[in-house]
Amino acid sequence: MARILSAPYIGYLIVQQDYGLALAGCVVLGLTDALDGYIARRYNMQSFVGSIIDPAADKALMTTLTLALAYGGLLPTTLAVVIIGRDVALSFAAFFIRWATLPGPKTLKRYFDLSIPSVEVRPTVISKWNTALQLSLMGATLASPVFGIPADFVGLVGLQWLTGATTVFSGLGYLTSKDAVHRLTKAEVAKRLLKPHILPKRK
Repeated sequence: MARILSAPYIGYLIVQQDYGLALAGCVVLGLTDALDGYIARRYNMQSFVGSIIDPAADKALMTTLTLALAYGGLLPTTLAVVIIGRDVALSFAAFFIRWATLPGPKTLKRYFDLSIPSVEVRPTVISKWNTALQLSLMGATLASPVFGIPADFVGLVGLQWLTGATTVFSGLGYLTSKDAVHRLTKAEVAKRLLKPHILPKRK
């Protein structure tokens, strides 16, 4: 939730060219996200709602960084369009899949009820690489004016091309792969609804 609330402020700092503070904020958010993930795995606190909110928070921050850096001229506009365009296309596909797999009766109230799982999205290998590359690119791009790295630095330009290519292929992978989207069976839905998320008692 902190990432969702902080994303607009991080974007504002970038637009105001306060890159140092924006970079520090991203580092703090990254560390807290890693800590939250560790606690969730360590104490078996993963939930269906969390599996929706956590990627949404990451995407909100990533989208904000992409738009703000492109606005400030630090990120090529074409690459920003590719990144945002992929996310928009996948979002529309997700809305359709959610409606198509929602157990009846199908109503808007049930559609937006995150406690009713209907489908599981499984990241593809290339999408995992793309996520890592996007994070690396945003971090490197934001750090470049802080440490005086020129925009045409060959390493940064190469990272841009690699990120753009994997963004396109990962988007196509989600839309064409049969394993990327798994429709939950009744037994799997029941298991997720009944799964406890309580801290174990200390001995």
